[in-house]
Amino acid sequence: MLNDIDESQEAGASGSSRWLFLLIAAGLVLIFMGVIVIFAAAAFAGDGGSVSSGVVIFIGPIPIVFGSGPDSGLLVLVGAILAAVSVALFAVMRKKLLSAF
Repeated sequence: MLNDIDESQEAGASGSSRWLFLLIAAGLVLIFMGVIVIFAAAAFAGDGGSVSSGVVIFIGPIPIVFGSGPDSGLLVLVGAILAAVSVALFAVMRKKLLSAF
């Protein structure tokens, strides 16, 4: 009886780790495709346009936001808002997870 429970838990763990691996792999593929699209757009844009960029880097729970170009203020604002929302969602999900145990 006890062996049946252990086997079912092991089967569930391997199934969930497979889904986790597929989710991470899909995320990495999407990031790689996005980088290729950005490089292609920059290559075909020519010299007529202006370029703006904004970056959000997370070091632990602390977001670092910066940007450059004429529209960088808007991009930094959007990045800061997204960073704040993601930190808030992380806190809410962590609280729910801890209250479940």
